[in-house]
Amino acid sequence: MARLEGKTALITGAASGIGAGAARRFVEEGANVVLADIQEDPGRALAAELGGATRYARCDVTAESDIAAAVDLAVAQFGKLDVMVNNAGVLGAVGSIVDTTAEAFDRTMAILARGVFLGIKHAGRVMVPRKSGSIVSLASSSGMIGGDGPHVYTMAKHGVVGITKSAASEFSAQGVRVNAVAPSGTVSALTSMVVTGTPDSFEATENALAASSSLGFAPLPADIANAILFLACDESRYVTGHTLVVDAGLTTGKAPSYFHTIEAGLVFEAGRRE
Repeated sequence: MARLEGKTALITGAASGIGAGAARRFVEEGANVVLADIQEDPGRALAAELGGATRYARCDVTAESDIAAAVDLAVAQFGKLDVMVNNAGVLGAVGSIVDTTAEAFDRTMAILARGVFLGIKHAGRVMVPRKSGSIVSLASSSGMIGGDGPHVYTMAKHGVVGITKSAASEFSAQGVRVNAVAPSGTVSALTSMVVTGTPDSFEATENALAASSSLGFAPLPADIANAILFLACDESRYVTGHTLVVDAGLTTGKAPSYFHTIEAGLVFEAGRRE
């Protein structure tokens, strides 16, 4: 049996990048999927590509009414909501913290943090009464360390890790799991914009990411989708409050430690080695 057979999922930011990769993977695994995105033409095109197992919903994740309506659409069309993926995101405010405006801060946080909060809230609204469900939010390697992304993005993604733990502590007694996936830069329009200055230079972006990866290749949306799938399906039924990092070891330090490369032995004190 497919890993999501008979389940219904809602994915925000589903029209492109990691969201589209997750949507394709979920449909392959037997799920019905609501594709929620502010990008109408790509969203409808993906729904047409994936067929009757999908529905498109225009959704601005900063608007609570849009998220609530997308959740209600999933229930109305498919009878329930089993999986919520809070994926929609932007890079947002960039530049020095001393030059970042409060307006840029608020807009970035509205998409990256408030949108996740609202997604968890409204997924919980329909999952808790059924005592079943899996909520997966997109954090980032920038949510695990400092200096890996812009200031407000980093703050928001740390917040995703925090709300994941907090919501998991509330929902676990109701049978609803809450987890997150934290990818490093992935071949997508957002990363392409950062790396090349244009949103569609995917080959150049892939080459640049491969060159900087300790594993020697770039992560594709499908790689992140596989991690999301694991947390969405019943294979992870005993996992909640966890952030699964998918970053080729970036947040642990890519270069081998000096102590891993010297001749093996024991050092008991300065100057004495056996």
